[in-house]
Amino acid sequence: MADDFQDTPTIPVARLSANQTYDFALNLTHEDRATIIEELDLLSLKKTNFTGTLKPDGTDDWLLTAHLGATVQQACVITLAPVTARIEERVERLFVRAMPDFSDLDDDAEVEMPDDERAEALGNTINLVDVFREALALALPPYPRAEGAALEEAVFAEKGTTPLKDEDTKPFAGLAALKAKLQPPEK
Repeated sequence: MADDFQDTPTIPVARLSANQTYDFALNLTHEDRATIIEELDLLSLKKTNFTGTLKPDGTDDWLLTAHLGATVQQACVITLAPVTARIEERVERLFVRAMPDFSDLDDDAEVEMPDDERAEALGNTINLVDVFREALALALPPYPRAEGAALEEAVFAEKGTTPLKDEDTKPFAGLAALKAKLQPPEK
């Protein structure tokens, strides 16, 4: 297991031997952390951990298996208060040398998805920061909510008009009211 990649943000593919497995550990720089915070619209990003292995898969491809850990703070979708979450994810990417090229297809052309959704094109380097950023983006809570935050009913209308409420938009509620009007009163 010589030539492991510790604190290396990019792994040059030319340095990889097809009969060896490599360990890696990524420590994000302050600049990387700031970029990820801005791109993912986070309030903070702490206690990051991205460690794993890179091993040959066939003759030309490489399988990256890793553990991602991070403590993130996002704004609550209702109150904008900070919401903290701990992310722990298993990450797998298959870097494929012979990735199909779809750049010359027409805009309306139909394309079948690759059999393996982990597949990515293998370039000259494997950028661990990019893999970390993508995996973190996919693992983030999509609608973070502060504890006790609830959506209240909002009523909007111009002056002099009756506001439309949620129950007014339910068509069967109106039918039930009409049915009640049309039925003869019980004796």
